Amino acid sequence: MTRLLTHTEYASIASSLQLPTNAWIDGRFRPAVGGKTFATLDPASDTHLADVAACDSRDVDLAVVKAREAFTDGRWSRLPPTMRKGVLLDLARRLERRSREFAVMESLDSGKTILDCETVDLPDAIGCLRWHAEAIDKLYDEVSPASDDHLAMILREPIGVVGLVLPWNFPLLMLAWKLGPALASGCSVIVKPAEETSLTALALAEIAAEAGLPAGVLNVLPGSGPDVGEPLGRHADVDMVSFTGSTETGRRFLGYAAESNINEVVLEMGGKNPCIVMEDAEPLDRVAAHVVAGAFWNMGENCSAISRLIVHRDVVDALLARIVAHLREWPLGDPLDPATRVGPLVSKAHFDKVSAHLAQLPAERLIVGGESVDGRWIQPTVVHAAAPDEALLREEIFGPVLAVITVGGFDEALRIANDTRYGLTASLFTSNVKRAIRGARILQAGTVTINSFGEGDASTPFGGYGLSGFGGRDKSLHAHEQYTRLKTLWIDLADDLGDAVD
Repeated sequence: MTRLLTHTEYASIASSLQLPTNAWIDGRFRPAVGGKTFATLDPASDTHLADVAACDSRDVDLAVVKAREAFTDGRWSRLPPTMRKGVLLDLARRLERRSREFAVMESLDSGKTILDCETVDLPDAIGCLRWHAEAIDKLYDEVSPASDDHLAMILREPIGVVGLVLPWNFPLLMLAWKLGPALASGCSVIVKPAEETSLTALALAEIAAEAGLPAGVLNVLPGSGPDVGEPLGRHADVDMVSFTGSTETGRRFLGYAAESNINEVVLEMGGKNPCIVMEDAEPLDRVAAHVVAGAFWNMGENCSAISRLIVHRDVVDALLARIVAHLREWPLGDPLDPATRVGPLVSKAHFDKVSAHLAQLPAERLIVGGESVDGRWIQPTVVHAAAPDEALLREEIFGPVLAVITVGGFDEALRIANDTRYGLTASLFTSNVKRAIRGARILQAGTVTINSFGEGDASTPFGGYGLSGFGGRDKSLHAHEQYTRLKTLWIDLADDLGDAVD
């Protein structure tokens, strides 16, 4: 278990960090071709952290050339599986040795609490890299049931050069979710981190090289969506793009593919995730703890966050009282203070967006929270929902806001839960086993948790239905499928030519 330091000790580490600022292309740091930079800020204080290289289409072109060279000559793509495994395991070891430094860097760059960075993001990222490394030499190809005169082999080959476009809410963890299976499969990779949170991706690239990852196999291009993301999505020599972020931006990547080389696209996008609590859920205090964690972990800046709480009328008052009590244990504060559970939102622009939603809510519907602090923090907020078509129930707010809907029965709860264009996650609390299984089958979501909030582990696929996902899954062995393509080998074994003709 991670031993947490004091606030003073974390602040001391932060003051001594050497932050990466240049793009990583072909095995080394380089400034952007155009020489431009952008400022990255600490969301908790709005202070300047670093000026980071602002890449554009010229850097994308260079990175794609280097990635293609690396893929074609086989320095990684044709390396024996056990050797690729060794490099990735060494990368995980090196990240583990420097995990505290990476945790502080992540907290500074994103506003995430050091508690979450130390106990969730870094351990899970390290574990994810190890999991996919261990899978490399345990994935087998297939032989189909052909005739005695033929041998048919079905091979999985790395898809080629892939673009990994990351969100700002879990910068390092989402990088691990995509990088692990992409590198395990033998691909060459170009990472486009979120403009708000580029630092840990750049730092990871350097230690990947130290672990023995060949030059050109991993490239990291910081910059804006229009300057880096779009050129990457439109590039004719990129074979596949995996994107995590908003549904609006995900749609664009489908368009880019359609207008260029029709490359593979995998999208993990937004959510408006329901949590159903029935009258027989028990114990309610434990239910409340799960709801609070599901709704307010990472300031609600989480695509799988519980945002709609659908509660049976017989227990709604008791449950809300317990939720309010649990929120007393979620103080706002400096993210580098290990006592802090709620940090600032990632940027002023995002703070303004979430605040605009709260400003539209009548005060009489407020159950708890609703206040902002210093133009950066927003209190965990619980409100009663009103009309089914209001924005609070339809739009992904991506902040610490939970809407409560009271229902009179199970079928009504399921109907409301499925009344959304999204389908990423759902939670169901009930002590009735039959009801739990039936409800899980009816709920339209990629992950359904029973009597808990969570996202599974490295062995379970993560992705959604509807506007929440397209084309594949992160995590699990299924993640490897999207970074490979199938090839059939049809081998004629017949002695007589006529016997070999279909």
